[in-house]
Amino acid sequence: MTPHFDELQKQLSQLPGLGYRSAERLALHLLVEQPKQLKDLVTVLQSASASIRPCSICGHLCESESNTCTICLNPKRNPALLCIVERSPDLLALEKSGTYTGLYHVLHGKLSPMNYIGPESLNIRSLPKRLEAGTTKEVILALSNDMEGEATCHYLQEYVLKDSVQSVTRIGFGLPNGANLIYADAVTLKNAMEGRRTAVYRR
Repeated sequence: MTPHFDELQKQLSQLPGLGYRSAERLALHLLVEQPKQLKDLVTVLQSASASIRPCSICGHLCESESNTCTICLNPKRNPALLCIVERSPDLLALEKSGTYTGLYHVLHGKLSPMNYIGPESLNIRSLPKRLEAGTTKEVILALSNDMEGEATCHYLQEYVLKDSVQSVTRIGFGLPNGANLIYADAVTLKNAMEGRRTAVYRR
């Protein structure tokens, strides 16, 4: 193929969820089958890049003149609850569940010494300032259940949240709905057992 096609395919393959073959199909689709769609996509990407920026309060996406996202501006959100997530897709997943009505703080990653990602690389510096207001009563750590997620939670509890908030909780991890025990790995079963609660059955 041409050098420009190879470069386009290379860039597309670096996007999440796209491998070499998927990037190749997408590049051919945009260049050969739907060239008009490519022009529209370029226009939208340029517009989004110029308009969308991180929220000045929580780090989520926004495009308002005040640099504040719609969640932080919503007076119906519970200011006593602050949920810390790794990235905006995690925030969106919680919003779609409809189970949380508080505020958020997006770290834009997690601690990973192996990848040279330290606290200075994350959206942590603004967190103490949010807690100084005194409105936050509970901080919910909704980070991934892996070594890096655990290390990030430990760092936040030890160096950021300590003596700054009444309660720090961690989301539970266990068996997904409809899952069978025999297909669960040891870590999932361990978390399910540790996160158990009183059983309540209706009669």
